[in-house]
Amino acid sequence: MRTEKLAGHLAIAAAYTIFGLNIVFCKDIANSEVVAPIVLFTMRAVGASAIFWLLSLFLPKEKIQPGDFWKIAAASFTGLFVPQFTFLKAITMATSIDTAIMSTLGPIFTMIFAFFFQKEPITGKKAGGVALSFAGVLFLIFNSVHAGGADQTAPFGIILLLINSLSFALYLGLFRPLISRYSVVTFMKWMFLVALLISLPFSGRGLLETDYSAITPSLASEIAFLIIFATFVAYFLIPYGQKVLRPTLVSMYTYLQPIWATVISIWSGLDRLTWQKIVATLLVVGGVFLVSRSRAAQPPSTSSASS
Repeated sequence: MRTEKLAGHLAIAAAYTIFGLNIVFCKDIANSEVVAPIVLFTMRAVGASAIFWLLSLFLPKEKIQPGDFWKIAAASFTGLFVPQFTFLKAITMATSIDTAIMSTLGPIFTMIFAFFFQKEPITGKKAGGVALSFAGVLFLIFNSVHAGGADQTAPFGIILLLINSLSFALYLGLFRPLISRYSVVTFMKWMFLVALLISLPFSGRGLLETDYSAITPSLASEIAFLIIFATFVAYFLIPYGQKVLRPTLVSMYTYLQPIWATVISIWSGLDRLTWQKIVATLLVVGGVFLVSRSRAAQPPSTSSASS
């Protein structure tokens, strides 16, 4: 069990590290104005669906219980379509700092949803850990240089970022028992297929009108990264971690994203390492550790996980 938990931690940490890079590439693609957000989402859904379904051909067949199809559709809507589309749209309407601040709300929402839907108690260690990491991220944000993004945040951008956090938190807090019933590949191949079908009515015209000749090799490589790593690999790792870690603990790794954004900024010369950044990182890591030590962070029994 300890080995499984360690693997779960590593999987989630890797996924959110990829998401940290994902922010940089999504901003570049959005700033190019070549590919619309909904079109980019459909591209990602097509690529991930193709990879997951191809991979499933080489694995043991799993049958989806008839009553689970609508649950998978709901999970796809709340965990894939809404979060990805609202984020891709919001980064064209919000500054980097406002985007980062709004992302810190995710673990708080997840803790609340997990309490109501999974009966995951809000312990002192858990609440303290979330608060500690939350403070660390805000401390990091307000002591960092943030380049790029919109000149100012539109009110609708804030609304989209709020919907983004709420929707993915709902997915983490509500669908863990469903995820535990199936292998990662089986679950995600249906998740992305449903997300693709949901997006097509909104993206069909954009797919036809996109000027594909305007996509430069650099832009194409960023889109490829989003499809292969930020979509297929990251969403392969997250359900794996969800099987052994509680929703609140999974969501805590959201706080890695601004840290990685800062690391990239320092590495590229856009920012510099300061004592404030070191303190902020220690606060975030300390908060995640505190939540992981909470008794409620332990995975439930097999019987309750598959109920």
